[in-house]
Amino acid sequence: MITARDVSKTYGLGPVSVPALRDIDLEIDAGEMVCIMGRSGSGKSTLLRQLSLIDRPTTGRILIDGQEVVGLSERHRSALRLEKMGYVFQEYALIPELTAEENVYLPAMMRGEERLSYRAHTRELLERVGLSDRVTHRPRALSGGEHQRVAIARALVNRPVIVYADEPTANLDSAAAHTVMQTLSQLNRDLRITVVFVSHDPDDSAYASRIIRLHDGRVQTAVAGPDL
Repeated sequence: MITARDVSKTYGLGPVSVPALRDIDLEIDAGEMVCIMGRSGSGKSTLLRQLSLIDRPTTGRILIDGQEVVGLSERHRSALRLEKMGYVFQEYALIPELTAEENVYLPAMMRGEERLSYRAHTRELLERVGLSDRVTHRPRALSGGEHQRVAIARALVNRPVIVYADEPTANLDSAAAHTVMQTLSQLNRDLRITVVFVSHDPDDSAYASRIIRLHDGRVQTAVAGPDL
């Protein structure tokens, strides 16, 4: 599903070049739930940004479902993100003026889907993540864990084949974090969606089928996760 070959990312700070990723090689199969771990500054979020087409690597190749994506135009990359990928951000990125339902179906509306279809699908997703009683609530009336479950439903509304999550539990207490990770894990098993998430928390990594550890921008190890 996801292949990276010799992927490097270097940032320029004035006359200084700062390497964030160095010669990354990895493969992630369809249906896996993969956790990218490492110390702060190891390149975790930078790697996720390359794999999820939010950023472009300085060098190297990335293939999504067999398609090389680094050289695609930004228009084609945007279309691919909208059609095949879902995103869950650390800061939730919900629009405060919109209800939970409206936040979820916004990407489907952007694709031009029929209103009746995307509204029905949105209700199904909110029920699946345990928020059927929060459909008309705005973000200010939701807890942190509920914010993130709305974000998960939004990530799924366009029926993606991959969901990327960047530190999805970083702002949550332990109970809410457990609920969010259980939700992602259940969706991975039930829908066979590939999930790639970044975390520094060993409790989160326990939900992964495989753990990729980074150190100073390089893959240090890639090992099977706990048998859940």
